[in-house]
Amino acid sequence: MSHHQVLIIGGGSAGITLAAVLTKSGEGPQVTVVDPAQTHYYQPLWTLVGGGAAKKEDTGRPMAKVIPPGVAWIQEKAATFQPERNCVTLGTGEELTYDVLVVATGIQLDWHKIKGLKETLGKNGVCSNYSADSVESTWENIRGLKKGRAIFTYPTNPIKCAGAPQKVMWLAEHHFERSGVRDQVEVVYASSTAGIFGIQRYAKTLNRLAEERNINTQFRRNLVEIKAAEKKAVFQDMDSGETTEMDYEMIHVTPPQSAPDFLKSSPLANEAGWVDVDMYTTQHTRFPNVFSIGDSSSLPNSKTAAAVRKQAPVCATNIQAFMAGKPLTATYDGYASCPLVTGYGRLILAEFGYGGKIMETMPFDQSQERYSMYFGKAHALPQLYWHGMLKGRW
Repeated sequence: MSHHQVLIIGGGSAGITLAAVLTKSGEGPQVTVVDPAQTHYYQPLWTLVGGGAAKKEDTGRPMAKVIPPGVAWIQEKAATFQPERNCVTLGTGEELTYDVLVVATGIQLDWHKIKGLKETLGKNGVCSNYSADSVESTWENIRGLKKGRAIFTYPTNPIKCAGAPQKVMWLAEHHFERSGVRDQVEVVYASSTAGIFGIQRYAKTLNRLAEERNINTQFRRNLVEIKAAEKKAVFQDMDSGETTEMDYEMIHVTPPQSAPDFLKSSPLANEAGWVDVDMYTTQHTRFPNVFSIGDSSSLPNSKTAAAVRKQAPVCATNIQAFMAGKPLTATYDGYASCPLVTGYGRLILAEFGYGGKIMETMPFDQSQERYSMYFGKAHALPQLYWHGMLKGRW
């Protein structure tokens, strides 16, 4: 058994950013990160990898290189939580104790919940940007399609980056247009949601673009099965429960997602399986020395890296206040950002907080397509992520 001042479970965007913020002054608490991964990925760029506008090798860095200086790294997997003992058990059976625990384990991709998906992912016209193993197959399918139906799906919520399922669709549609096959390809956006985007300011523009670009939008449709041999996708009507089939030449699947299984069964979870924290302070509602940010938390915001950028300083400030026996005064306002790529060189920058409050930062209408914002997504944001956010500077 080993003891740690601040123990962070998860070395993704949330875990590394928080570790960097806590230690950047050199006077913070001793921090340990627990994560088994060898590679840390900047996943927001996978949209452009799937659209042929970026390379997969540019989206990853060795985990050892992103762990902040002075932060200890245990390259193992957490298995169980015993918050009443201030203890985490690793997959090896080793127990770690802590003064403060932060859960930042991310979200689980439930490929198995769509019948027939796992065995055909990455082949037979079935692709997804949501996995490092399959993201390159998306571009292979897009550039290889000359005619037929291309389907892009959105499962039931919550998912990470709610705009990602349609971003790749817009890139694909633009590619079909530029390569002269658009008239031969039907583009279908089949979503379990009631509309194209949850914030009306941006949905208005997206609906107009869908009409102008002849996108076949089908809402309240949830993918439940892939019949790869027949190239058929089975959808369930979210209102009637009835199922229908659609033929496809390619289908980009966004998998159902949930809290990691080992978290769902822990004392830290709420009824939905997420770490049960206060939506403003990020502190656990029952165990005061436990905090959570990022996709595994119950924070009712859009699950994006941009949200983590705002959550991490709040969480760090409140952890330090807790350790000093002071009131928790820092608050998170639900800020999230969704750079909605709508084609090559086109982007709508959605920024919003709790309650759908618009929180745009640019001095112009961000609900309209702009090249400048696309340039930021493709070139500026990755650099700010690696050299700013993960260093605790941005």
